[in-house]
Amino acid sequence: MNILIKNFLLLISIIILLNSCAAINVTTSSVKEKGIKEAISDGLIDAAINKEFFNHDINMFLNVEIEVVEGRVLLTGSVKKPKHRLDAIKLAWKALGVREVINEIDITEKGGIKQYLIDVKIKTQIRYKAISDKEISSINYNFEVVNGILYIIGISNNKKELKKVVEHANNIKGVLKVVSHAIMKNDPRRKKYQRKLQEKND
Repeated sequence: MNILIKNFLLLISIIILLNSCAAINVTTSSVKEKGIKEAISDGLIDAAINKEFFNHDINMFLNVEIEVVEGRVLLTGSVKKPKHRLDAIKLAWKALGVREVINEIDITEKGGIKQYLIDVKIKTQIRYKAISDKEISSINYNFEVVNGILYIIGISNNKKELKKVVEHANNIKGVLKVVSHAIMKNDPRRKKYQRKLQEKND
């Protein structure tokens, strides 16, 4: 087999493994506030959307990131055309259990390996800062960084906690903007979602 084909297949295998791990991570992250049933449901949604992306377009699978919290799907990353972004949103809605799709996909030619490495560094730093701060329940937050824009999704205990998370994010070098899609622990939407999920499992 041609060495280029071998390397390509190896790369695809690694990407699939990493995305599988990401799905498992969704299952384990935010368990504190979500509960096991909600976390498992989110993991299944994540896996289903990744499958839709992979089957539709390998570039979409590679370039669009997915975070799921209690059926709320955050899509980040970048695509080259508006149609690609629209396709990603439509495919996300196909996954069973999705109750909201938050579109933060950028249409741009920017990026490259240098920016990718900067984004990875920022994501590592915000995760470390959240874990290190005893006043923040870091397990309840997920983060994504795209071209210097840091996105937050999760469940906040209160506005003070979320404010601290945002402050930490703004103090990281390289962060151009912070966008929060976190909701409060007592948000009425959570009770409605949990009730529906319970009815589904009964």
